Amino acid sequence: MTPETAGQQEVLIVTGMSGAGRSTVANALEDLGWYVVDNLPPQMLRPLVDLAEHAGSTLPRLAAVVDVRGRDFFADLQEIIQALRSGIQLRVVFLEATDSALVRRFEQVRRPHPLQGDGTLLDGIGAERARMTAIRESSDIIIDTSDLNIHQLANAVQERFSAVDTAGVQVTIMSFGFKYGAPADADAMADCRFIPNPFWIPELKDKTGLDAEVSEYVLGQQGAEDFIENYAKALAPVLAGYQRENKRHATIAIGCTGGKHRSVAVARRLADLVSTNPGVVVSVKHRDLGRE
Repeated sequence: MTPETAGQQEVLIVTGMSGAGRSTVANALEDLGWYVVDNLPPQMLRPLVDLAEHAGSTLPRLAAVVDVRGRDFFADLQEIIQALRSGIQLRVVFLEATDSALVRRFEQVRRPHPLQGDGTLLDGIGAERARMTAIRESSDIIIDTSDLNIHQLANAVQERFSAVDTAGVQVTIMSFGFKYGAPADADAMADCRFIPNPFWIPELKDKTGLDAEVSEYVLGQQGAEDFIENYAKALAPVLAGYQRENKRHATIAIGCTGGKHRSVAVARRLADLVSTNPGVVVSVKHRDLGRE
């Protein structure tokens, strides 16, 4: 997004050959904050754009996946695109791939081509190419996915369509209590039960890791700061790798017995350190705080 277009409604139409990666592109755009509508009949583009414009800043970037699954409706796409270009910032992305790449992908998923009918897979691909010729020639961006795996394609989408301020990976650091069960969605997990428990200190028992007295006690224990600093260093190459592999979200879980004292204090301190990594935005969640 350029300074000139900042604040304007952006509309992206994603189309192209079946099997060329439309679903991957749609998922990548969604991860970048685009509002994505899949398998939209072309005739619904104008109402959708009007709705998005009415929503204003809540839907600044809209992507619609339009393809031959729309059957006879698809024939009107070219005319509708031309009509839309006059009033909004619109770009058409066409996903291309060689016949051999498309055949290989359809054979892997064991599904027929949408235009195959009673013919062969290559018959369906050829019919789609003929139908797509005009759209391809008028597209703003053509991406050949023949030699790209899904991660490489997602990375290409990220490079082209992410906003300037979009983080490489959004990290949630979550404190929790093992007594309530470990979180199933954690990408990494650490146990801080080696730190003495403030629960057994009468003046700290009813406080939490959000209180300065508890935080100072936990972080002041032997080995606590070393553990947090070394764990943050160990996470740095992991988070960098997540960005290279286009993994947009990560959850780092920090556990203690009840999720009230130690894990809360450690999670907050770890968040301060992890947030210094380039391309990373950190939020903190205390899953079990208040359950006791």
